[in-house]
Amino acid sequence: MINISQIEKSYPFLKKIAEAATELHTEIYIVGGFVRDIILEREKKEIDFLVIGDGISFTEQLSGIIGGDKVSVFKNFGTAHFRYNDYDLEFVGARKESYDRTSRKPVVTNGSFFDDISRRDFTINTLALSLNKKNYGELIDTFGGLADLEQKLLRTPLNPEETFSDDPLRIMRAFRFASQLNFNVAGEIKTAARSMAERLQIVSQERITDEFLKILSSPKPSIGLRLLQENGVMRFIFPEVANLQGVDQRQDFHHKDVFYHTCKVVDNIAPNTNNVWLRFAALVHDIAKPQTKRFVENIGWTFHGHEDLGVRIMKGIFTRLKLPFHQLEYIRKLVRLHLRPIALAKEEVTDSAVRRFIVEAGEDLHDLITLCRADITSKNMEKVSEYLANYERVMNRVLEVEEKDKLRAFQSPVRGEEIMQICNLKPSKKVGEIKTAIEDAILDGIIPNTYEDALGYLYKIKEKYL
Repeated sequence: MINISQIEKSYPFLKKIAEAATELHTEIYIVGGFVRDIILEREKKEIDFLVIGDGISFTEQLSGIIGGDKVSVFKNFGTAHFRYNDYDLEFVGARKESYDRTSRKPVVTNGSFFDDISRRDFTINTLALSLNKKNYGELIDTFGGLADLEQKLLRTPLNPEETFSDDPLRIMRAFRFASQLNFNVAGEIKTAARSMAERLQIVSQERITDEFLKILSSPKPSIGLRLLQENGVMRFIFPEVANLQGVDQRQDFHHKDVFYHTCKVVDNIAPNTNNVWLRFAALVHDIAKPQTKRFVENIGWTFHGHEDLGVRIMKGIFTRLKLPFHQLEYIRKLVRLHLRPIALAKEEVTDSAVRRFIVEAGEDLHDLITLCRADITSKNMEKVSEYLANYERVMNRVLEVEEKDKLRAFQSPVRGEEIMQICNLKPSKKVGEIKTAIEDAILDGIIPNTYEDALGYLYKIKEKYL
């Protein structure tokens, strides 16, 4: 339950806000995620307040009384915001909302406490904590949100069809909360999501992508990914991922179905990184398998070239999902190279092959190794253990060679300008050929990766190119 005295120890300014509200004759409640997370014992730096009356006017007066930062006003949404002691405080006047079916933008009118609470997305977000003198510290639970928190269940306060029709993004939010909190989703929410997924088309791509990335950032992303897939939402928001389901593959080190294999890879990588883009790479590493699927006698299904096709289609995916393009080359590199470590682990690997792999991976080497470890999935734990042991042996060798040869940001120690000067050349293709020859000699172990050895090798080979 909630102990207001305990809360005041962590958030002493709440008492100041309550006293100011009494002074201003204003009814006020803490609502939403802050109340939910206090009960779940999760720290929160953002607090939402529900004001019965003019929320903007109250906020401007309150900030002056308690010494908050400058108030930001969002008149279209009837909200006001200011920072206080490193906390983000947002205030909204109680309101009713009505929607046109073609838009997420509501028509807003003044409303009561019940009007405002009932328009919220899920019962766990309808909990309210009174800051009013008559019932200070009382938890107001209009829709059974406390019981749903205890049962780890997501329900909507109203009929889910009505809740999702008003704001289809709540479909995504339902599955995002399930993934973040490890909650179950009520059957009626799943039914409504299946029948109304197409309405997500009226939502901006940026909002959909933001929710999707929050699912990927959750402790166990497969909870949200599977809910999106199994309730028909994925095909509208990320069809390339949806198409992975039903694609069979060899079962020596994989699950049979590429979609569920992908979910396993993302879950495997999640405990090892909070980098959402490395998690995204895990999601899309096999994205082109449906297009490259071929059956080979005595082998089974093969997907030759799926890594190269995955690289080629990635720009289109980034464009459609409105993902940041400065992450595109990182994702492309990991998709292109994700089979390379596994190939190295299968063969008697040479130092030359190891060096070339290190140079190609560059500064993303450790992320690539993390991805490839996560990609080893099977229900046969004996095979996984054997394969992982071989893989770890090869990857340890990779790390040893990287450290020994200092190859992370590799290029010829003798630069193009010096090659031109020594060989009396102008900028040309021939300069690049000589530089490549020096680099190949280092990678093949013919000479050490030092300036002196590279310079000596240049003098040795230059006549061949002149």
